[in-house]
Amino acid sequence: MNESREKLRERIEELESQAAFQDQLHETLNAAVARQDSEIMELKRHVGLLFERLKDMGEAAPGAQAQDEVPPHY
Repeated sequence: MNESREKLRERIEELESQAAFQDQLHETLNAAVARQDSEIMELKRHVGLLFERLKDMGEAAPGAQAQDEVPPHY
């Protein structure tokens, strides 16, 4: 009986250790996802700004046609 209690205690300690490790891993992964989300939002903002600049440059170029225009032969 004493031996089974010792095994049970060891098993509980192992499970507590695994739970603590998983909590730490969860926090680390959550921080990484939050950082990546922030970076993605910043990159989207930059792409939008670049798109606007390219669009403005195309409109400002003499004799340039917008890419959305249908060519005259259609």
